[in-house]
Amino acid sequence: MKHSVKDEELVRLYLHTRQNAYFEQLYNRYVSKVYRRCYSLTKDASQAEDFTQDIFLRVYSHMNRFQERSAFSTWLYAISYNYCMDQLRSTSRNTIIELDETAHNMPDVNDTEQLEQRLRHLSVVMENITLEETMLIRLKYEDDLDIKEIAQQYNLKDSAIKMRLKRTRDKIRRMYFEQHGY
Repeated sequence: MKHSVKDEELVRLYLHTRQNAYFEQLYNRYVSKVYRRCYSLTKDASQAEDFTQDIFLRVYSHMNRFQERSAFSTWLYAISYNYCMDQLRSTSRNTIIELDETAHNMPDVNDTEQLEQRLRHLSVVMENITLEETMLIRLKYEDDLDIKEIAQQYNLKDSAIKMRLKRTRDKIRRMYFEQHGY
């Protein structure tokens, strides 16, 4: 099989024939990118490997949910990010912190609380932008795709993607400062 077969066509072929070779091609194309995304979020190689395998198992079993509303890579990256964040949130809820004499090395509580508050405010702002704006921001800053890759996914020129990203960043910044005055 040629590498020139588009991701979406591989998904259709897999769903139609259930031949694992089609899914394997998708896996081989994206396993390293998904791993890097997981590693950038977890900072732990072993955990990133586990998460990557879990994500591909999830994608494999839910391939029929891909509706081609976006590029396959966008769908995959959204699943990857959401899975990692869910796992990290779950882990942080279950973590027990032992306090001892090293507690004096912990950051100032006010600094931590202030940062957490700002992140919560930013999260609220992010919920108030469009899905397209959210996906562009995620592709650029979470998935670390370059402008050319994003432009190809959206079938737009590089300059159009740059402008959309700039407008989205400006909008987020404006909404953040309007709502929270930082």
